[in-house]
Amino acid sequence: MTESAVHRSIESVFRAERSVLLASLVQRYRDLDLAEEVTSDAIESALEHWPVDGIPARPGAWLLTTARRKAVDRLRRDQTLAAKVGVLQADSDRSEPHPPNTLDDNLPDDRLQLFFTCAHPALAAVDRLALTLRCLAGLTTAEVARALLIPPATAAQRIVRAKNKIRVARVPFRVPGPDELAGRVPMVLEVVYSIFTEGYSATSGESVGRIDLTTEAIGMGRLLHTALPTESEVTGLLALMLLIEARRDARTGPDGGIVLLADQDRGLWNAEFIAEGTELVTAALGDGRTGPYGVQAAIAALHDESPDSDGTDWPQIVALYDVLMTLTPSAVVALNRAVAVAMRDGPTAGLCELDTLADEASLRRYHPYPMAKADLLQRLGRLDEAALHYRQALDVARTAPEKRLLRRRLAEVSGGAHADRTESS
Repeated sequence: MTESAVHRSIESVFRAERSVLLASLVQRYRDLDLAEEVTSDAIESALEHWPVDGIPARPGAWLLTTARRKAVDRLRRDQTLAAKVGVLQADSDRSEPHPPNTLDDNLPDDRLQLFFTCAHPALAAVDRLALTLRCLAGLTTAEVARALLIPPATAAQRIVRAKNKIRVARVPFRVPGPDELAGRVPMVLEVVYSIFTEGYSATSGESVGRIDLTTEAIGMGRLLHTALPTESEVTGLLALMLLIEARRDARTGPDGGIVLLADQDRGLWNAEFIAEGTELVTAALGDGRTGPYGVQAAIAALHDESPDSDGTDWPQIVALYDVLMTLTPSAVVALNRAVAVAMRDGPTAGLCELDTLADEASLRRYHPYPMAKADLLQRLGRLDEAALHYRQALDVARTAPEKRLLRRRLAEVSGGAHADRTESS
């Protein structure tokens, strides 16, 4: 095996094992900083030894043993840290027993506890997301900053603030009991879906998205679904992510440019993801507890099961958006519904729906809104108006592929070309 192949193998092991290792160490020492430090130490040690000695048969066990030894060394050197960990452990041991949690016997690993710790309501929402990206997705502080569109110093501040809050408030490292679970699961799902959406449609940069983030988010979704199989919204979120991710290979062309949904080669879609996601949608909606993720997954399934855009069940998609508007009304949901109405009833009807959203502040710097108007105007042959809205979309688009797409569409209408239809990817 070549040296580069060895390093790729080691990197894949680290990606698979890091969050499990970190969660196990947090469970043992009740200290995120210590756990992160010795996790890094163990990985550094592996980088030193594995290229020479080979990757162990059980790399996770090797890393955990090494990290524990590093932790013991640090605790011996730092009596203050040792005392702090001792207090935390003693508090945990003395605390009153929590309500029986039937999940505990079936936990895949300690990551689920770490999930709920990172998504604890005591933490600010922005801090929850930053901490989860750092601890569970394994992103560096600089990568967290890029994902959240914030300066690295701000990302570091959010991560430190979250850790301090966990320490000062003595946030328990555990899965909440049945009485708390319903209120806590939505926070966890929000964090996971935020990671996925940034990975699938990046908000800045040269690429359409980041497959490492979508892979991490889907892995988190699988972990949650394994532990919480009867939570319909957990099932719905996993279904939604799989059904959207199924289109990844078709949503960019050979030059890296965006290919819109209506123009994608559906033969490139991931059939296994579609089959799994569709089955999960049925389960998510089958118990009568319809939630936003389940409804969005049902919409995604209708797209993925259609032979082409014209053969899509647009009346059913509009009906599902109507349901979604009752569950989580927002300008973005209304925008997506308006596009579906245009596909069902024609561009004039869609424009009427979009015009009702003209004063929505949240859409003023959201490029899909003027792009949707431009598309419908283009389909109606109103090319000068379409060009105006394509320019507005270009002004607020953030990624290079989005800008290239909009310049191409602007050139079409400016040159008198007429595209038959578009639809978001």
